[in-house]
Amino acid sequence: MNYEANPSAPRPLLARMLPYILMLLVGYLAAVWYGQWKSRALHDPNAQPRPITPRGQLAQDEESTIELFRANAPAVVFITTTQRSQNSLSFNETELNQGGGSGFVWDKQGHIVTNDHVIANADRAQVTLSDQSVWDATLVGRAPGKDLAVLKITADKNTLKPILLGESNNLSVGQKVFAIGNPFGLDHTLTTGVISALGREIRTNEKTGTVNASRTIDGVIQTDAAINPGNSGGPLLDSAGLLIGVNTAIYSPSGAYAGIGFAIPVDTVNRIVPDLIRNGQLTRPAIGVVPVHDWFTRQQKLKGVLFHDVLPDTPADQAGLEPTRAVKYRRGYRTWQMVDYGDLIIAANGDPISNLDEWFTFLESQKVGQPIELKIIRGLGTEEQEELEIPLTLMESS
Repeated sequence: MNYEANPSAPRPLLARMLPYILMLLVGYLAAVWYGQWKSRALHDPNAQPRPITPRGQLAQDEESTIELFRANAPAVVFITTTQRSQNSLSFNETELNQGGGSGFVWDKQGHIVTNDHVIANADRAQVTLSDQSVWDATLVGRAPGKDLAVLKITADKNTLKPILLGESNNLSVGQKVFAIGNPFGLDHTLTTGVISALGREIRTNEKTGTVNASRTIDGVIQTDAAINPGNSGGPLLDSAGLLIGVNTAIYSPSGAYAGIGFAIPVDTVNRIVPDLIRNGQLTRPAIGVVPVHDWFTRQQKLKGVLFHDVLPDTPADQAGLEPTRAVKYRRGYRTWQMVDYGDLIIAANGDPISNLDEWFTFLESQKVGQPIELKIIRGLGTEEQEELEIPLTLMESS
């Protein structure tokens, strides 16, 4: 009988995988051994903290800066503002966070000074004191043309520490300055620097009656102390811890701090803030005219101040000042308009007046009841054109 040989049976799976498993095991043991060897080479189980070198006393200028911050930080506040928004479908109102800034305590009555742009267009403002208590604030007054505003809170007088005032008419370039504020909402931050320049000018906008005028804040302090978003409205101090300015703006093409900041001088602040507390707005002496916007004067290629109305029973009315009128003419179906020029103010008390900004600045430097002398041009563009000097007595603006 012939028998055919049977093929060998297949090897079990475990037998086939065993060489690979052994290779993996060897590799793992080698990696563990290498890791332990490397760990012994890199780590010292007996490592201890190094001994501390005694610091010694701080430098005198450091101690002075620390004390300045401790003494003045309680006077600096953080201001947050919100704006109400109404859903057009449900008519539900919500409060949206508008932003924030800094400010400082002006007096024990709870008046808080800040920048006007910090609270502009806000429906609600809250003031956080240094003890972290939060108070609803009431708007007392605004001076947009000077970027200043005053709020009031009802905090206990014992918790309020008014800032100490210095003066800005005797400052020098190179003098040390210190800015305290809340940049980016960070609580009570101190930055230091020097006065980089004096007598700078920055421009703001102010609505006076029916005229929106671009205003200049003059005498502005330029500093390299870091002023960032949230620092606005905070104090700029000298080395004695006295207020010399209110931080208001930075110059930055990129929008970030670039080493140039500006502060409203304290002499201006100390003149305007009491006026806002008394009247709720910046009051200046007046003569009783409604000025024409500068764009019209520039369009006519004139330098000076025109006005389109003279209020009755005012110094301007009593002095016989003549307003500028736009007169419409009609002949048949054709209608055109011509300008009937009134008096053009070109100087006041000998100082040239070329635009509304210079006119308002002049008025702010005067007092109610004070006599002044205007130089005007009458009869513009006519054969009767002449320069006249008109004496007036300033009245209180209404």
